[in-house]
Formats: sequence, C-alpha cells, structure tokens
Amino acid sequence: MYKALIISLILVPLVFVSGQKSEFFPTDLTIQPFTANFIEPKIGLLIKVSENDLRLDIGATRDLYRTRLNENTTLSFGADFFTYTKIRGENDFKFPVEAVDYLFGINSGYLVKDGSSEYGFRFRFSHISAHLVDGRYDNKTDLWLEGRKPFVYSREFIEVFPFYRYKEFRFYGGITYIYHTQPDDIKPLILQGGGEYYMKTGSGLFNPFIAYDFKLGYTNAYTPTHNIIAGVKIGHSSSAGFTVYLGYFNGKNVHGLLYESDEEYVSTGFNIDL
Repeated sequence: MYKALIISLILVPLVFVSGQKSEFFPTDLTIQPFTANFIEPKIGLLIKVSENDLRLDIGATRDLYRTRLNENTTLSFGADFFTYTKIRGENDFKFPVEAVDYLFGINSGYLVKDGSSEYGFRFRFSHISAHLVDGRYDNKTDLWLEGRKPFVYSREFIEVFPFYRYKEFRFYGGITYIYHTQPDDIKPLILQGGGEYYMKTGSGLFNPFIAYDFKLGYTNAYTPTHNIIAGVKIGHSSSAGFTVYLGYFNGKNVHGLLYESDEEYVSTGFNIDL
C-alpha cells in the first residue's frame, strides 16, 4: 500500500505538467459510482424486507486533482474512505452494531467524451478490513451469535473498471486482483460486469432507473452474485442527488467476517448520492 502511495506522489506531478487545464479539489466527480456495484461509496440505509437486518453506509469518494489532457479527455486522481455496517433494530430506537467493514484507498479516472457517448475506466487501489462488533455478542450467555467468533480479515486489491455510456445507458466490466488476503482461502481474481439505465423525464428532476451488477468470485467455490436495484433518483443521473430504491440480492454475504455465508433478500432503502 505504501509503495503505491509513493509511486502516485511521483507520477502525479508529471501529469500536472502535461495537463492543459487543471484543478485541485473539483466539486463534482469525473466518474460517478456504478449504481448496482456494492463496493461503492454511499451515504444511506438499506432495510431487508423480511428480516430484522439493516445496513448503514457512510462513505465518500472525492477527486483531489483533475486535468484536461485535451478538449475531450479528462484524467483524475482521488481518494476513497467508507464503511458499511450491519445493524439490527430494537425497542427504544436502538440499533446494535453486529459487523462493520472499512475501506480506504486511492483511485484514478480516465474519461473521453464523444458526442452523446463517453467511455473510459476507473482504477482503484484499496484496503478492506472487517470486524465483528459487540452487537453480535450475547452478554447473558457469554457467546457470540451463531457461534461465529472474530478473526482477522483484511485484503488489499487493485481493480480496473472500463465502461461505456451512450445517452442514458452505461455498461461496465470489472477485473479485481486481490494480491494479499487474510484468510488465504479467498482466490485472487474477481470478474464483474453490469449496467444501468436512467430514464429522462420532462422536468429532469425525477429520474427512474434500473441497474444490475454481476460478480464472480471465489470463497469455497466460484460463486456468482447478483444485485438488482430499481428506483427513482431526485437529481441528475450523473451528479449529486437523493435516491429511493427497491433491490434484490443473491450471493455471498458482503461483510468480510461473514464472507462464506450465502444471502438472498429483497430490500428497500435510500442513498444520498455524491
């Protein structure tokens, strides 16, 4: 991780010199998060419809520097910091925390605009660590729920997501390489693909959408994960806004310390989009 940060500090000044128009800390993102991809920064709440199980997301990604290589091409460098937390509801507005996962890292985006279409890729170099929290510990029995005990879970990975957008459609692929992981039974390669469609309306303020993500990764076997969400975004599809949605998930648990368990659920939720 530290080597990559040092390399970035060396390369970024070279890009500064080559750029025609550059800015630090732009207020918008060069590449918007991919809607149905789970490992994206979110600020919101997911509620499983038939279970007392919620997920609280708190996170952000920012472009720290952006430069125009030419009239149609943009290159950016940024950082990611976010958490996704498993909680449950109890009386008196209490929400015991069962598990929490942390991610931080750096990213780079490359974007080419060509009339009504655009294409490019996003690169990320990240670290994830996962933890069980006291909400999964039963003080009456002095036991962890379901017999699951805390263990060390962490992984460092690089990923590349090429994408293509035509009008309101955006399609992407993804390759993730996990070069270090604990436990070590997780295989290093993850393949991914998906897309999203935002319907334009007359006002441009309310945008219905549907999005799908497919992921193929290995825990105890190569297993597909499907995530489908549909809803309405208040705000432009490629900028900040507020999203309300319904979702369907089928695949491996997204929390690191529950990584080998399977999940299937319908959910509802909202996000404050970055």
